[in-house]
Amino acid sequence: MAAHFETTGRSRHGAWTLHVKTAVLIFWLAASYLALVWGARAWWQAVPLAISLALAMAGVGFNIQHDGNHGAYSRHAAVNKLAALSLNLLGGDAYFWHFKHNIAHHSYPNIVGADDDIRLGAAARLSPHQPLHWFHRFQHVYIWALYALLALNWQLRGDFRSMIKPGVAETRLSRPRGWDLLWFWVGKAAFLTLAFVVPSLRHRFADVVAVYLLTTAVLGLTLATVFQLAHCVEEARFPLPAAGSRRIERDFATHQIETAVDFARGNPLLTWYLGGLNYQVEHHLFPKTCHIHYPDISPIVEATCRAHGIAHQSHATMRAALGSHVRWLKRMGRASGDASQPA
Repeated sequence: MAAHFETTGRSRHGAWTLHVKTAVLIFWLAASYLALVWGARAWWQAVPLAISLALAMAGVGFNIQHDGNHGAYSRHAAVNKLAALSLNLLGGDAYFWHFKHNIAHHSYPNIVGADDDIRLGAAARLSPHQPLHWFHRFQHVYIWALYALLALNWQLRGDFRSMIKPGVAETRLSRPRGWDLLWFWVGKAAFLTLAFVVPSLRHRFADVVAVYLLTTAVLGLTLATVFQLAHCVEEARFPLPAAGSRRIERDFATHQIETAVDFARGNPLLTWYLGGLNYQVEHHLFPKTCHIHYPDISPIVEATCRAHGIAHQSHATMRAALGSHVRWLKRMGRASGDASQPA
């Protein structure tokens, strides 16, 4: 599975190149924003436009910033950097995302204390190695509200907290400097201006805040759900380091495969929108490969796993993945035993 794949180009599973997709997503984003700010006159117009804006923002995150931050969008570092910085216009920060996602998550998927994606504090229990509280029995009901707060947190709180106290779980990092520091503040200023200042020129501030909360809730729920379906499901493993060490007793590639689960690989429209994140196994094995190649890579990866006796897990549909996620949440809400092996 060490074959080289081009980072850009045309996939037989997609009619459009990555760059045409980029243009479509940016147009969708800009059109939704302009229509919402300058076109909406009533709540029944603002609500669908806010949802459209949120889904467009998520699409840009899935397809452009995600590949850019992994160095998979282009052969050219400057283009990858520009793609990664699209996150800053969405209210996040490419510098801190790199450490949270590329370093902490991709190096230690599903490992408690290291993978920040499975850490929701005491509010929820996503791993069998996290403390169990009585209210976790209801987490499959209330966790969606927590997911909806994801984008709000990193837009208005999380990145500023990281600036004051740098670090992602057990991953230490320094504060951004130079251009990274400049892009942090320029990005935050640009986002806050677009989110609050510009709309307030045409609408009541209370309405602006209400629409912002709706938009960020849909954005957070979309982002969190997609990422959780790939790792926090019944079929994924949640290994523990060996006693007295931080060593995982599996080779790196096997660990990546066993802690990730694909879903809806036969749905080309969903694959297009999600930027191939439904091919999570392939993404974790080849994070620097452009996502448009994952449908071609997946059969090779699956056959190689089968030949070596490694389970390659996949849900046929997104609905099946959602069902597995909910069952996992219920299981984690009522059991404190070791569930590091798939059920």
